[in-house]
Amino acid sequence: MEISQLGEFGLIDRLTKDLPTVNSSTIRSVGDDCAVLRNHDTDILVTTDLLLEGVHFDLTYVPLKHLGYKSAVVNFSDVYAMNGTPRQITVSLGISSRFTVEHIEELYSGIRLACNIYGVDLVGGDTTSSRQGLVISITCIGEAEASKVVTRSGARDTDLICVSGDLGAAYMGLQLLEREKIASAGQKDFRPDFGGKEYIVERQLKPEARKDIVAQLAKDGIVPTAMMDISDGLSSDLLHIAHDSNVGCRVYEDRIPIDYQTAVMAEELGMNVIMAALNGGEDYELLFTVPLHCHEKVKDMPGVKVIGHITKPELGCALVTPDGAEIPLRAQGWNPLAATSASDKG
Repeated sequence: MEISQLGEFGLIDRLTKDLPTVNSSTIRSVGDDCAVLRNHDTDILVTTDLLLEGVHFDLTYVPLKHLGYKSAVVNFSDVYAMNGTPRQITVSLGISSRFTVEHIEELYSGIRLACNIYGVDLVGGDTTSSRQGLVISITCIGEAEASKVVTRSGARDTDLICVSGDLGAAYMGLQLLEREKIASAGQKDFRPDFGGKEYIVERQLKPEARKDIVAQLAKDGIVPTAMMDISDGLSSDLLHIAHDSNVGCRVYEDRIPIDYQTAVMAEELGMNVIMAALNGGEDYELLFTVPLHCHEKVKDMPGVKVIGHITKPELGCALVTPDGAEIPLRAQGWNPLAATSASDKG
């Protein structure tokens, strides 16, 4: 069987199905944004991310400092998605011979900046040679109160579906960067044109983890029933929550938050902006569900929008158009092991 037939999550499921745990401190293993390890009344959250040149990033247009920053932040985002706080990271690198010491210092300057901003300690790692390009592996360790850890499996019928920020910007930023890369071919003094679209470029090159939303939820006394960050696209990630929680869902097209620059870029490229928001990925916004009685609190929460609700599982998962039609949601977001993917990160 070709790995592309299974895709990333299918392969993980196959490799880890019925994987036993022998330590009582292992509360949750494979299947969430982080593993959860119990330490008295505190849960330790552990996540890791692997980034490969030519698959996840293109150094033609990704500055090394931005790459270092993003590499750290996407791991912090996983910890926030479990309602926790990132505390430490380790950084491991595979470095090919074309990189100098100064190149790696520039990469680390981005990692250090992210750690300074988010209050995270860089405590170790490893380096080795790479035959092909740059490889970055970061492991992040966080913590949360045991009673407040949020997984993907707690959503229930009638819960509200909420997202932070806006969606599709990172994907459209990627399309803009790819367009300018193609336009620059063979031109010695080419200057890319990002005028009026700086926001979507920043969303792709320098995303932020939504520490502020987690803090606001805590301030308002809200513990989401399920939560994850949007890394693979709203449709794919919402389907993960629906599958793990054994529920259905309805998401309303006209409630999906989209920034003006995202819409303009989609129009320029002749793309459907809703499809970009559903399937683009790399927004690193928080997708979460809350009980219906929390509606008054979340509807006025800055940076949060209610976009739908959870249903009984037999109703399935669907996007509701403005005219009331229901379109089944499909997982078409970023999948590095699938034969094709909505977001071509290469």
